[in-house]
Amino acid sequence: MIRNVLGSLMGLIGAAAAVWSPFRAWYDGRHGRDYRIRDLFAPTGITDHEAVLLGSLLLPFLFAALLTVAAVLRRSRLLMALAGIVVLGFTILWMVRQGQAAGSLTVGADGEGIGDGVANAFGAGALLILAAAVMTGRRPGYRTPPTAAAPEPTPYRDAAWPPNPPGDHP
Repeated sequence: MIRNVLGSLMGLIGAAAAVWSPFRAWYDGRHGRDYRIRDLFAPTGITDHEAVLLGSLLLPFLFAALLTVAAVLRRSRLLMALAGIVVLGFTILWMVRQGQAAGSLTVGADGEGIGDGVANAFGAGALLILAAAVMTGRRPGYRTPPTAAAPEPTPYRDAAWPPNPPGDHP
């Protein structure tokens, strides 16, 4: 039980970090909420066009947060791991597409290059997967046995006398 509580807490912290990450700088000071989700799948790649809030990178992270809440309520390790895979998958996809658009990815201390929003997203995805590993989840098919009264003894089966059933004479 303590592992489920600890895993649930870790998962909820990871989901909060994932939802918070698009509001941080992702690349060259541009926030994750400014990247359109469809740019990740378009052949043109990432553009400079601004995104609406629910059409940005926030959308898959909100979906992962909903998966996390469902995982906590159902005590499901699978849903928790799936939420982590969604967060890590979209973060890696963004990195690939940003690297294609920019020519290369850089990390700089002066606000240039990859920002702390990407680090938050990676940390959140890793924490969600770690939470799935910590949780014990439900035991499949486990139910408490019903408390039934002991069966009444039947004649000749539980009694010692008569030694032979009726009609069976030596």
